[in-house]
Amino acid sequence: MPRLIGPLLLLILPFPGPGSSLANELSPQHPPADRIVVLKSERTLHLYRDGEVLRSFDIALGLAPEGPKRESGDFRTPEGQYFIEWKNAESEYFMALKVSYPNERDRALAAAEGVDPGGMIMIHGDPNNGRYSAMRGQGMDWTDGCIAVSNADMVDIWLMTSEGMPIEIRP
Repeated sequence: MPRLIGPLLLLILPFPGPGSSLANELSPQHPPADRIVVLKSERTLHLYRDGEVLRSFDIALGLAPEGPKRESGDFRTPEGQYFIEWKNAESEYFMALKVSYPNERDRALAAAEGVDPGGMIMIHGDPNNGRYSAMRGQGMDWTDGCIAVSNADMVDIWLMTSEGMPIEIRP
């Protein structure tokens, strides 16, 4: 449905999901990936297809980036094998992909320690309210445990990924 934004008329059309031939025709610079690998120590996120890196992105992590996430509020980013549960275009952050943390192993470790494993780990862009903008601008880790990228990179990641896609987060 057309919308008037200032002096511009914006025509909003649904964009086909990654993997569809129409999506590739409309956006050949966004070929669909088949998995995500995050290297925490290198602060990078890589999108792979058939074992080859399609694109790489700089990331920011939780405020306490060393070691795997163990409990709610520890400000750590998880480590392990997960998948993308769902996408949220209307997140508090610029777009968001929900990571399936905690998995069975994470829940068992937390239960053994008598703690809540936490949750709501996402790959996302900048906060929509501007919070943490100074830290983001300096390339510092600033999230509560999520994986953050620039808004421009988040658009590319959004277009190249799909729900159910595996994600491996390495130390």
